[in-house]
Amino acid sequence: MGLLTFVALGGGAMAGVVGAPIVLGAIGFTSAGIAAGSIASSMMASAATAGGGGVAAGSLVAVLQGFGAAGLTAAANVAAATVGAGVGGVGLGLAALI
Repeated sequence: MGLLTFVALGGGAMAGVVGAPIVLGAIGFTSAGIAAGSIASSMMASAATAGGGGVAAGSLVAVLQGFGAAGLTAAANVAAATVGAGVGGVGLGLAALI
């Protein structure tokens, strides 16, 4: 692998780890709870309707709110870095085709 590949993968991984909490906050999963009128509140309303009035523990909405409130776990950071590196690698591959 060349230097450009390492830069693309490393940069993508870093962007994933740094960007994940920013994106969670932007869509409404905050440390103070789910923001009113946000994408997260729509997700929560749908989950509550499907769940008969409550959001199930371990559901996507519950997990994302946990990350919004307490931050990402080590495993979630690894997942974000992996996805970011994948995006960086795909970007590099597409750039090579041009």
